[in-house]
Amino acid sequence: MLPASIQITGEQLSAAEVQDICESLTEDGVRLLSVRGCQLSDRDFGRICRSVAESRSLAQLNLNLGVVSSSSRTRHLADALNTNRSLQTLFLHGSPLLDAGLVTLNSALSTHPSLVCLDLGDCMLGDEALVLICGMLPPDGAKSGLRELTLSANPGISSKSWARLSIAVAHSSQLRVLNLDYNPLGDQIAGMLAVAVASSRTLEVLDLEGTGLTNQSAQVFLDMVENYPTSLRVLVLAENHISPELQQQICDLLSEGDDDDDRDASPLLSGPASSSALLPIRDKYQPIRDKYQPIRDKYQPPAWLPHSSKG
Repeated sequence: MLPASIQITGEQLSAAEVQDICESLTEDGVRLLSVRGCQLSDRDFGRICRSVAESRSLAQLNLNLGVVSSSSRTRHLADALNTNRSLQTLFLHGSPLLDAGLVTLNSALSTHPSLVCLDLGDCMLGDEALVLICGMLPPDGAKSGLRELTLSANPGISSKSWARLSIAVAHSSQLRVLNLDYNPLGDQIAGMLAVAVASSRTLEVLDLEGTGLTNQSAQVFLDMVENYPTSLRVLVLAENHISPELQQQICDLLSEGDDDDDRDASPLLSGPASSSALLPIRDKYQPIRDKYQPIRDKYQPPAWLPHSSKG
């Protein structure tokens, strides 16, 4: 029997339900497990983590919206990841990890042989955590690293550390999707990211929604896509102080690049959900994304159309 998916959102999980989940995991009957926003006891969380460690079929694990709510749960998860070898996608969006939580998880995340997609959005991270995250984006010629990284809504990260991330992105040999939406980046960091995009041979999607950008940033990106070869296919600039005309110019140029590369999707219609080989779904405040049809915590906005509401 092919592995199935278990998706439960915002419920109180009983011991019996947890037992069913654990049995399915240990019997290699689950490819996707999502318990985003669910409540369960520390004991039951530990049971699930031990079953995750044993599973050889689990490819995607969604613990978004506060499931990893304490340092003890973070340690349970780290232990599970140290043993598990199958997981490709991990969502921790909206977990109060802090830098200390990332320190606990770092070794397991960095050495996991299969993990390629990581969502750490709204995890209250700071500079210490970002140093560790940069280590998950190894340069060309080094070990494989993340293909998709989400760091949305982590306002505690300083400009100095965002600059450091830009350098890591420029030299990453794997990264295809980078979601930095709802961080107070500003034009200076956006300029550094434009240089990183120009240098990268792999980055296809960059989400800068609501990051405090102006036409100054947009002009830099316009010059970049107009004058230099780039792998970029999608640039999300919504919810910034950028003129529609500049956004459309960038969109048109990225569309031309898609035509040149004989790609089917245009930046106007495509988004992070359709851009990577793994096609994972991140929790951008109300999620749903991945080839296995999981969930994400923010609706998937079109790259160049204005939003109406956040939910």
